[in-house]
Order: sequence, then C-alpha cells, then structure tokens
Amino acid sequence: MDKQTLVARLNNDLAGELGAIIQYLTYAAKANGPFRPQLVQFFMAEVPDEQLHAQFLANKIVALGGEPTTQPRPVPVAHSNREMLEAILAAERQALKDYTQRAEDATELGDVGLKVQLENMVLDESGHEQETERILQEWPL
Repeated sequence: MDKQTLVARLNNDLAGELGAIIQYLTYAAKANGPFRPQLVQFFMAEVPDEQLHAQFLANKIVALGGEPTTQPRPVPVAHSNREMLEAILAAERQALKDYTQRAEDATELGDVGLKVQLENMVLDESGHEQETERILQEWPL
C-alpha cells in the first residue's frame, strides 16, 4: 500500500459521502405518505454525520498530498419510501465494506490515527445500517 493508492481509495470514499449527503437531502424532499414527518427527520438526522465523514476524508486526502474529489457517487433514483430506504441500506452496507477495507489499508501503511478514525466511521455506518434495517422490517411492500 502506497500513499497514492490510499489517496485514490479515500477519494472514492469521499465520493460516497458526498453522494450520501445528496441522497439523504433528496430523499427527505421526496418522502411522502403518512410516515413523511418521521422519514424526513430520519433522513435529515444522518446528514451531519455524513458531512463530518466527508470533511475528515477531504482533510486526510490533503494531508497525504492529494486533491479531494468534488464529484459525488451517483444517487439511485427512488420512487417510493421503501425504494429510498432500500437504497440507503445498500449505501450504508457499501460504506461499511469500504471503511473496513480502508482501516486495513491504513494499518498496512502504518497510519494508526487513520485506522482508528475509520473504525469509528465503521461504528457510525453500522448504526445507520441497523436503524434502516429496523425501519424496513415492518415496512409495507
């Protein structure tokens, strides 16, 4: 693992966080039906965490000599509340996978601080995943 490879991977993660911010904001606007207020609150409550993750990643990329991406990952189009929740669940699972791998990358590079921060981000994303799973458990088809 070299710094250039790590920067490229962190930029991919940053694109994911930027996409997540857009996803949550867009889905909050599109939520409808009797659970709209609760969904809007749920979606909007996630934005600050994703912003903190994005800021950390951008700072780390610069510290490693890279240029932070400004291009988000594409946001899946969702036409129903269920589709939005399923898309969010998929994104959270991808973030968990990415940050787990990135923590291993940081270990390989010998960056203990980055490893610890990424593990904290795994904890955050795991909580988001579990909460979304719980909402979907009883969600009507």
